[in-house]
Amino acid sequence: MDPALLGDAAPARFLQRYWQKRPLLIRQAIAGFQGLLSTRELFALAARDDVESRLVWRERSRWGLAQGPFRRADFRAMPKRNWTLLVQGLNLHLVAADALLQRFAFIPYARLDDVMVSYAAPGGGVGPHFDSYDVFLLQGEGRRRWRIGRQRDLALKPGLPLKILARFRPEHEWLLGPGDMLYLPPAVAHDGIALDACSTYSIGFRAPSAQEVATAFLDWLRDRIALDGRYGDRGRRPARSPACIERALRAYAVATLRRLTWDERAVARFLGSYLTEPKPGVVFSPPGSGSDPGRFIRRAARRGLRLDSRTRLLYDERSLFINGDALAWPAHGRATLKRLADARRLAAGEVDDRASSLLYRWYRDGFLHFA
Repeated sequence: MDPALLGDAAPARFLQRYWQKRPLLIRQAIAGFQGLLSTRELFALAARDDVESRLVWRERSRWGLAQGPFRRADFRAMPKRNWTLLVQGLNLHLVAADALLQRFAFIPYARLDDVMVSYAAPGGGVGPHFDSYDVFLLQGEGRRRWRIGRQRDLALKPGLPLKILARFRPEHEWLLGPGDMLYLPPAVAHDGIALDACSTYSIGFRAPSAQEVATAFLDWLRDRIALDGRYGDRGRRPARSPACIERALRAYAVATLRRLTWDERAVARFLGSYLTEPKPGVVFSPPGSGSDPGRFIRRAARRGLRLDSRTRLLYDERSLFINGDALAWPAHGRATLKRLADARRLAAGEVDDRASSLLYRWYRDGFLHFA
């Protein structure tokens, strides 16, 4: 990683002193950074139906929110001040944004989420709010004033389309220019206002709630349940109270549900599949021209390979997980596949032909490409 990214704090020191504990302002985290795309390119992204985008505007104490996709005419109709365009998942559509996300790989990929870009006209912002996850706020072009504070009162203003704090009490204030970055732990209230037309890149992290994990696991388990037997009541007597649920039926349900069991191995398999599930709307495109396995491996050895920016590849001691699927480690090529997962690419000469069948399959699925 870039040693200047965290200022004077090396990753180990940053994680010990700041991560999920207290904010950190880093001047010139990426010196000379002016953003990753032009305003015109950003508006073009927001016009696509496979890109998640939102428009937020404020008129005195009234707030408005609209979901994309948008037309260019929508932006021409906006006033000169007090509005913001948010584009989520920029790393899924822009190689440079994916590269920016990988600069934060001192945090495991399982925790990295996405890059969101916020373009704001002067005075633009989304109001004082708090997030339930860690976030780095990297300033691109222009300037934005941030006010932050830790507060226990997290009540929201009623009747608004946005989650805006009712009684925001800032404790610190900073002005960020191009290349400056602010780290905020979860639940730190913050409010960013654009001084002039500016862009801010938010590097967000996954922090699933206990409810989300439990619900996802039960959904995953549902497709893997195989219980035999069926309720029966042979020899029963006529019902005296036909609307009453009988104890025997309740006891059967209790006994059946007690048969639902899982172990650490099942949870590990679920977790890898859950963490690598692609974002909604992601569709992988297979290569246009055919290529046999032999030609593929020769070309990969010359050029190297890289994962598609939308591909999620993780592993544990038993399995590989790619885009929601779990695979047992192959007999050979484990070191190469680990290197691909960790670095998200293989340089020319690093491609092990013992892993070629799996790499070729992923290439044909559109999960990876020639570098």
